[in-house]
Amino acid sequence: MRDFHQPGRSTVFASNGMCATSHPLAAKVAVQMLEAGGNAVDAAIAGAVLLGLCEPQMTGIGGDCFVLLHEPGSKDVVALNGSGRAPAGLSAMEMRGKKMTAVPVDTPEAVTIPGAIDAFCQLSKDYGKLGLKVALAPSIYYANAGVPVSPRTSFDWELAATAPKGAASRFYLLDGKAPQPGQVFRAPEQAEVLRRIAEQGRNGFYEGEVAEDMVASLQAAGGCHTLDDFAATKCDYTKPVSGDYKGTELVEHPPNGQGATAILMNNILSAFDLPSMDPFGSERAHIEAEAAKLAYDARNRFIADADHTARLDHMLSAETAKRLARLIDPKKAIDNAHRLTEQVHKDTIYITVVDKDLMSVSLIYSIFHSFGSGIASDKFGVLFQNRGAGFTLEEGHPNEAGGGKRPMHTIIPGMLRQAGEVVMPFGVMGGAYQPNGHARFVTNLVDFDMHPQAAIDAPRCFSDAGEMKVERGYSDAVRQELSDLGHNVSIPEGPIGGAQAIFIDRKNGVLHGASDPRKDGCALGY
Repeated sequence: MRDFHQPGRSTVFASNGMCATSHPLAAKVAVQMLEAGGNAVDAAIAGAVLLGLCEPQMTGIGGDCFVLLHEPGSKDVVALNGSGRAPAGLSAMEMRGKKMTAVPVDTPEAVTIPGAIDAFCQLSKDYGKLGLKVALAPSIYYANAGVPVSPRTSFDWELAATAPKGAASRFYLLDGKAPQPGQVFRAPEQAEVLRRIAEQGRNGFYEGEVAEDMVASLQAAGGCHTLDDFAATKCDYTKPVSGDYKGTELVEHPPNGQGATAILMNNILSAFDLPSMDPFGSERAHIEAEAAKLAYDARNRFIADADHTARLDHMLSAETAKRLARLIDPKKAIDNAHRLTEQVHKDTIYITVVDKDLMSVSLIYSIFHSFGSGIASDKFGVLFQNRGAGFTLEEGHPNEAGGGKRPMHTIIPGMLRQAGEVVMPFGVMGGAYQPNGHARFVTNLVDFDMHPQAAIDAPRCFSDAGEMKVERGYSDAVRQELSDLGHNVSIPEGPIGGAQAIFIDRKNGVLHGASDPRKDGCALGY
């Protein structure tokens, strides 16, 4: 139980259904879907699409999604890959010929075909109860009526106010500026797109006038996208990957998602006596940072489009984790993880809903960087993701950019199982941080016996790209100790990621909702 003298957030309890997400309006709409007789799929779609209006810098209909779904009575978790592919004409060789060494984040080369809408349509058809028209109705209303901009959304919007270019600045800035908290953001053109999807299904987005607007806008910016690329977009049901951590099974999306990175990181951490460490001390933070460096190096080597990922078993192997764990020095930070691991690898915005029947949905939906590519379609204002920046231009690499391929993806929904039973859908937002965030959330639960809300509230740190970002929740003494170990320590401009979770207490018939105070959202139930 938390100390009620201190600022904090209490766990939300409910027995009929629950949603936890990063904006209260989306949580409210999701719960209303449940109260109206819908199931967790209807609620998740309704809330997720609305998040594109509540937090347009984070997500939207021009992005991708991944879903984990568990139906009551089933032993299996279903994975749906709603990530789009590169246009057929994309060529790494051509980009290298232009002296590019990486895919630029703000150019049409980074724009992959949006996959989320196709996935929402498929998910609604296969598992929903109320239908897409009902699920999209709240977003259509709010796109016209407008949504007051919340404090965290305004903070993020201001940081990325220079990202929207051309038509995007017209649709996503108010008088050329980021909106302040309480100002109303409207997107009537998106309301029209959603109306067409509600009436025509995926064809209302991937064909006809909306698709023509998107293709014409991308081609005008220099892209090679075609109507055929959009028409061919199709989501895929896949088999999740999982790994055991001290009796708790972490279920993740397979490649092109980076979920295997979280499993590998947990496997590395299992070699250390974390429970003996101070949960908010430098020793644990150091070991976690080193494990992240090694796991992320493996990710960068191996994870790609599923058709091009050949070393997944190697990443998930307990032996691989043991060999990597032996590379960690408790007294010194790793300088170059890629070089150090050569011998080991020589062969080679979130929403969760649980309904009254305990159908569980873990859904993550994103446009990648803040405001994605910064490019929007001219007529309807569809803001395009820049997932293509997840490709590499290294010749022969599994994740080399290429037409029709899916890039390595950062967004990963999660679920936890115990004794074969789903006990918690959860997710951690925050780009590259997500696998680290999953590992930290699990170790907070398992090693330090934290309740999900406390596990989410706890301070975070993340070592990536040569810098260790340490939230202000850590003491200055811990930051100094980490610096003394050789880490390049900094305090990040904003908090690290965000998270939501719903614990299913079958014994008492109660749902426990947890939502990150780093975001504006909440858990709501009824």
